[in-house]
Parts: sequence; C-alpha cells; structure tokens
Amino acid sequence: MTTKKKSNAKKFLEKTLGSKLTLGELIHSIRVGDEMTQEEFAGLLDISKSHLCDIEKGRKVVSAERAYNFAKALGYSEKQFVKLALQQVLDNSGISLQVDVA
Repeated sequence: MTTKKKSNAKKFLEKTLGSKLTLGELIHSIRVGDEMTQEEFAGLLDISKSHLCDIEKGRKVVSAERAYNFAKALGYSEKQFVKLALQQVLDNSGISLQVDVA
C-alpha cells in the first residue's frame, strides 16, 4: 500500500469517526474489515479478548513496543501504529503536541 493510499484511508476513517483516529479505532477497523471476532483477532495479537476490547474502546493505552509488535503481527505500518500509540499517551496527558515518526 502506498503512502498516499494510507493517508487517504486515515482521512476516510477520521471523517467517518468524526474525530482524530486512535490506535484502538484503527485496530477495531482492521478487525471489522477482516470480519474477525474479538477472540480471533486477540489470538493474532497474543492478548486476551478483554484486553483487545479495552484497547478498542480506548480504556487501555498501548506501549510503543507493543504497537510495533501488533503492526508486525498484522502486516501493517509499524510507523503508523507507533505514532498512534505515542499520540494517545500525549493526548491522555493533556500535552498538546503532535507526534511525527520518521
């Protein structure tokens, strides 16, 4: 997938959500798009179903390392997953900076 397509997909998801994309929402979108249950998808990520649910709902913050591993396991951009994980940490801390991963 090219960068332009990734950017367009992110813009589409943000427009659909009506807000900035989070890692949990991205993971949820991938799972639903792949027509997988939380239990099946959690197995791919080597986490429990309840932990996946908490991530999707934004109740759990994912570390940069875990986000990187999730992306690798799913075959998606490690940069995008890590960026979203780090951004959530900043947002939850009330720090109004934007993460840029090179």
